Amino acid sequence: MQLDLTYRHIWKISAPIMLGSAAQNVIALSDAVLLYHLGEVEFGAIGFVGVFYITIAAIGYAFSRGGQMMIARRMGEGRPGAVGHVFHTMLLFELALALLMWAFMHFATPWFFRLFLDHSPEIYQKSLEYIHYRSFGIFFSYGGIALISLYSGIARPGIILFTTVVLAIINLLLNYGLIFGKFGLPAMGIGGSGLASSIAEGVAFVVFGAYMIFDKENRRLRIFSMPEPDWPLTKQQLRLALPVVANAAVGQGSWVFFFGMVENLGPRALAISNLARTVYLLLSIPMWGFSSGANTLISNLIGQKRYHDVLPAAWKTGKFCWAVSMILAVPILLFPGQVLYPLLGKEDMSLITETQPIFYLLLLILSMATFGVVFINALAGTGATWFGLQLQALAVAIYLGYLYFITNFTQLGLTWVWAAEIIYWVVMIALVVWYLRTERWHEMEF
Repeated sequence: MQLDLTYRHIWKISAPIMLGSAAQNVIALSDAVLLYHLGEVEFGAIGFVGVFYITIAAIGYAFSRGGQMMIARRMGEGRPGAVGHVFHTMLLFELALALLMWAFMHFATPWFFRLFLDHSPEIYQKSLEYIHYRSFGIFFSYGGIALISLYSGIARPGIILFTTVVLAIINLLLNYGLIFGKFGLPAMGIGGSGLASSIAEGVAFVVFGAYMIFDKENRRLRIFSMPEPDWPLTKQQLRLALPVVANAAVGQGSWVFFFGMVENLGPRALAISNLARTVYLLLSIPMWGFSSGANTLISNLIGQKRYHDVLPAAWKTGKFCWAVSMILAVPILLFPGQVLYPLLGKEDMSLITETQPIFYLLLLILSMATFGVVFINALAGTGATWFGLQLQALAVAIYLGYLYFITNFTQLGLTWVWAAEIIYWVVMIALVVWYLRTERWHEMEF
């Protein structure tokens, strides 16, 4: 399938991915809202450990981007029969990586979490309790990521939306049951939340796999033809994906550092930042859909040799993403008491009130992030992933330096801590737009 540079095509690709690729965001939001009602310690813990698990999931997602870009380019070149080979290579690698990540979460997190939570023993214990059960979901998470990348790359993402709805419903019901002991289930607290999320991912993966079996289009793509392991193709995918993985690890890992710095300011500051982060995650859903759509669209355009359309496609997708994001963000961030109260409940509105200055700042952060995330993925779609890693490293170094200075040498408060996001996105947008204008990426092959 060869794609065109129209808002219709951008929406057709991005809308299902926008909701479907938000699986981890949906789980994180469900966990946070229910644990908020359980207690402030559990709510603070899920802020830290939730970011940690999303970082692990982002690494798998980033590895799949190499395969997604190759699939989209093969479709743009008019070579659908080559898609199955790329997909199998990607899937096998994702499952092997999942085993490695499970071992890390199962055996190394007691040491790793202590590096960040040394001053909060209760949050440390609750974080370990959650990750013990959550770690088993990584196999379904990484396997599902490979399936999402396949259907995103061929620009047929409708099934992604359906499986995410299944995931969200099952996760919400099991979360409620296992956290509070409802529906005849044991009351497991934060550990029940981790178990519920792992089970929900397993069910969603089975549903997705069943759909693939009955999808006749997959015969044309040779999805069910099992080739021999292709190490050169694996290396080619890794060459594309490794910088994207490093980008994801550095970008999401900076959030772990962020919460580690905020933890030094006390449990209340951690709870406020967790609420802001939860809302930020919710409002980021359009970004990840449009950015994945931009990745597919631009890889497809390059497969058609339409290099001159790449920068206009990025701008058009960025503007579309900003408009959709603002429709969601403005009522939530300007009127958080009215919008969030039905979700969070409780008579004490002080947490929402104390977070309100950060909500106002999030409007500016989101305005820049919508363009920034789209442009970063547009850059990845060209194949210039190693250069993208260099840009990311520079921006994150500035971000972390600012965070460390503000939290350790000033008394400026949380609003100034969150302003680090503005600095990060200003640097990233400027660098990526500059590189795309140079046209150095025209001859990149993959």
